[in-house]
Amino acid sequence: MKKGKNMSGKEYKKTKKNSKGKTKEKKSTKKKGSGLVFEGTLITNRKGFGFVEVEELDEDIFISHGNLGGGFHKDTVLVELLDKRHGHRMEGAITKVLSHEISFVAGTYQKSKDFGFVVPDMQKIADDIYIAAADDMGAVNGDKVLCEIKTYGGTGRRPEGVITEILGSEGDPHADISAIIRQYELPEAFASDVADEAAKVPDKVSAKEMKGRLDLRKLKMVTIDGEDSKDLDDAVSLEIKGKDYILGVHIADVSHYVKEGGILDKEALKRGTSVYLADRVIPMLPVELSNGICSLNEGVDRLAMSCIMRISKSGIIRDYEICESVINVDRRMTYTAVAGIIDDNDSKLKKQYKEFVSMFENMKTLSLALKKMRSKRGSIDFDLPESKIELDENGFVKDIHPYQRNSATSLIEQFMLSANECVASHMLEEELPFLYRVHETPDADRMRDLMELLRSFGYHMKGEPEHITPKEIQKMLSGIAGRDEEELIRTLALRSMKQARYDTECLGHFGLAVKEYTHFTSPIRRYPDLQIHRILKEELKGKLGDKRIKHYEKILDKVAKQSSDRERRAVEAERDTDKLMMASYMSDKKGEVYEGTISGVTGWGLYVQLPNTVEGLVHISRMEGDDYDYSEKEYALIGRYSGRRYRLGEKVKVKVDEVDMLLRTIDFKLVWENEKRRNKTRRK
Repeated sequence: MKKGKNMSGKEYKKTKKNSKGKTKEKKSTKKKGSGLVFEGTLITNRKGFGFVEVEELDEDIFISHGNLGGGFHKDTVLVELLDKRHGHRMEGAITKVLSHEISFVAGTYQKSKDFGFVVPDMQKIADDIYIAAADDMGAVNGDKVLCEIKTYGGTGRRPEGVITEILGSEGDPHADISAIIRQYELPEAFASDVADEAAKVPDKVSAKEMKGRLDLRKLKMVTIDGEDSKDLDDAVSLEIKGKDYILGVHIADVSHYVKEGGILDKEALKRGTSVYLADRVIPMLPVELSNGICSLNEGVDRLAMSCIMRISKSGIIRDYEICESVINVDRRMTYTAVAGIIDDNDSKLKKQYKEFVSMFENMKTLSLALKKMRSKRGSIDFDLPESKIELDENGFVKDIHPYQRNSATSLIEQFMLSANECVASHMLEEELPFLYRVHETPDADRMRDLMELLRSFGYHMKGEPEHITPKEIQKMLSGIAGRDEEELIRTLALRSMKQARYDTECLGHFGLAVKEYTHFTSPIRRYPDLQIHRILKEELKGKLGDKRIKHYEKILDKVAKQSSDRERRAVEAERDTDKLMMASYMSDKKGEVYEGTISGVTGWGLYVQLPNTVEGLVHISRMEGDDYDYSEKEYALIGRYSGRRYRLGEKVKVKVDEVDMLLRTIDFKLVWENEKRRNKTRRK
């Protein structure tokens, strides 16, 4: 085995330096006679203001409506910093629009006599798009359409466009999701040359392809996934040797079939990731690979990249081996079945899978040890609910509920984390070009706000906001468990975190409290994993000479940035789809009363999340009995006369008031438990 580091003993340290000792510097240009000018991306919204994201800066720049300078959502712009600030944020004015990112807008057509408008589905686009009668393609009121922007408007002028595609009629859920796909420019169908290339991929592993690989076909192993999963890219095995566990994480060797620079590779890089929407999956790779030769299906030979780890009973990774292998999965298991065995002691399931029961029980024990070790070093688990949306045969929502986590989902998560850490540690030690998954230290201003809020509740975190450690956040979250303010503080702590991304520098993963981390375990659905496999294979075979090292140094920054961008695009599309489905689900529930939790507090009202994960807004204009002011310091709406406070994490009863399918919004009204108290407050 390849000797590895004791990763459980690592202490997380924030560093701005890369492995070669270089430091990233903030860049700006000086405009004569004015403030600093930066190039960035404009993000607007329906409220009329926006923010400019600048790669070199740690915070976004606020842009008021009067300073947008004709900028459109996602434009690349020049922004000049102003002397004043907007709260904690820098404030600026757009001086020039350099380029437009968005050229097509999906939305709902609203027809008038001689013209019409497209109301954008993307809520961040500030204006409706004007459509002349000659450019409406015969669309009728309420149609879902795609329009091409001809002019982007400006001060006092709306953008103008022409309809290029009618996606479907009003109320068709498939048309609504197709509109989201078009808006985010997700490439749904594969081009003919990509499909032809995929058709040439063999559907079986040949004896020639197995040569030189570690043969693990006799090793007992399983896949554990959701019931509806079809692309199975990870299998696990577990043995006990002496006092140690031998954990095998076996990942589909997609790179064997998707060669660098080929048609399939270029398409995978362009897509970046698979996208999982409510009624469909948009895969990164054609089905011949994702569900076929690259899927670790039960009972067939498959090529894999294996990370085999020797782990102590206490969860310390003693050493590891990374190798090319050939495997044959014994059983395709589901999370539900494995949880039934290890959590519920289900006698029927234990009988059905009797030859695997002992292995599953050992897996649970090992996963708990790994989780305990990660917790000891400071790994943060926010444990936030995810939505599971169930559709009927016509594509309409029949139920929404939290995605059920159990011991089986947890053990797979722990095993994948272990493999990812080993691979990252190995490549950092080799000092070779690589892609890392990074999650940097939170912004100091956000942490300062969080620490101030904690003090108001009598809690404290050690350290300065600029140098806070994940261990301190973890200790704080453990300390508030079960308290009334837990939801409030947990939510704000999560919002204080930065967004994870890909980078060629090993900047550490704050949330996991680990110095080295990467993504190795999902090459069917994530391009960085596929790229990582290629580099690993060349390193294992001694083929990473100067020429190949220079090659990777040249391309990996682009791969990291594009993969991060594609990931964000997928997340936004998935989030918009969930909002659409939630609005559809609640559309026939007007007047119904629910108990929920305040999940957001703003100057315009309270966001309330129901137990089924659906979220809606109690607008401040709908809050009866008092006038309410927003306290940014307390994250609360406070009644001027009653002093009543509504804060993050508080339980409230709400009634469904309105659902706007066009805007995908759900409006609630507060339900007062005590009508006498309400009337008394109103008289005051």
